[in-house]
Amino acid sequence: MKQIHLAAHFPGVNNTTVWSDPRSGSHIEFASFERFARTAERAKFDFLFLAEGLRLREQGGQIYDLDVVGRPDTFTVLAALAAVTEKLGLAGTINSTFNEPYEVARQFVSLDHLCGGRAGWNVVTSWDAFTGENFRRGGFLPEDQRYERAEQFMRTAWELWDSWRDGNTGAFSHEDRHFRISGRFNVPPGPQGRPVILQAGDSDAGREFAAATADAIFTRHATFEAGKAFYADVKRRLARYGRTRDQLVVLPAATFVLGDTDAEAEEYAAVVRRQQVSGQTAIKFLEQVWNRDLSAYDPDGPLPEVDPIVGENTISRGRASVRAFTDPLETARKWRERAAAEKLSIRDLMVEVMSRQTFVGSPRTVAGRINDFVQADVSDGFIIVPHITPSGLDDFADKVVPLLQERGVFRTDYSGDTLRDHLGV
Repeated sequence: MKQIHLAAHFPGVNNTTVWSDPRSGSHIEFASFERFARTAERAKFDFLFLAEGLRLREQGGQIYDLDVVGRPDTFTVLAALAAVTEKLGLAGTINSTFNEPYEVARQFVSLDHLCGGRAGWNVVTSWDAFTGENFRRGGFLPEDQRYERAEQFMRTAWELWDSWRDGNTGAFSHEDRHFRISGRFNVPPGPQGRPVILQAGDSDAGREFAAATADAIFTRHATFEAGKAFYADVKRRLARYGRTRDQLVVLPAATFVLGDTDAEAEEYAAVVRRQQVSGQTAIKFLEQVWNRDLSAYDPDGPLPEVDPIVGENTISRGRASVRAFTDPLETARKWRERAAAEKLSIRDLMVEVMSRQTFVGSPRTVAGRINDFVQADVSDGFIIVPHITPSGLDDFADKVVPLLQERGVFRTDYSGDTLRDHLGV
């Protein structure tokens, strides 16, 4: 049987996190990160994952429910966590569009030294000018150019990490369309040689980039059929780069709601979905598709009769979710039909279409479904995203992980010291 890989995502404030729950703690104080990391390590997870936001996202010029607390620097948090963990991998998102290879390569190899070979880099690109306004270069790159830059960024980082091989002392020289740098890289290789490379991208270019360069790929395709198709597609691409199927680990993001029984979990899941989508948030979600101010509408009332404004989305700057709805008129038509058929208000509908709950049930049911998905090649494991931070991972660690261990599909202890050991790459 395949062994399951598990990672834990400290999510920050988004449409998964229920920040209004009394159990929810700070998303910026170190105590929250430490508790989350200790739980993940106690459960023998492969790694902890930190996403990154380079700008607070806003709507209509205002920050609202889904992004209200700030976003601490990824490297600073991971370096601090290195001191309070021993085996847990430490992975973070760092943008390749608005950073430079020498700086990022140096930071990651430094982290790899600090944590004894547990560092991982989630390589992402940025698509919007909104974020670019924070940076001197500003603007944004078209999709083909941003992935071209990302690949050259990645290969330049490899050259820097490898520059101490064969008796060299960091000498390097690199020139391409995006970078022209030379000198001496001033940090020798860390315990892993190269930090683990992770990638999150669903476009064709993103999948190809992962097949060529990544050790693991994150995906939003966590349902059985969509996940199985994604898994087969990215694994098939590996051969053209001389790589085998086991050299890329596929990890969808997955949420969970547990109860003593399946029925209890389903009942609680409905409560969580409504906690995730307040009335205000429901209106904001709808505005992202309608591309117009809907603040005058009652979230407990019907959908607007006016159609979405087609064209550049000006009301939802910097929100990647907008891009998921490529045809706002067709989306509006389908949502109106569903709302009418099921007698749903704006909030009711947004609860149904925007909430994400991958695994709902008793611990035994959830453990069984996770194992079924992995054995059926829907994924190689999951990145677990709790809806309460930082304590929300506790129940999964204490109730689901032991059942996976009983099945013999998840480790009872770490067999290696590095993140590469944990992932088997």
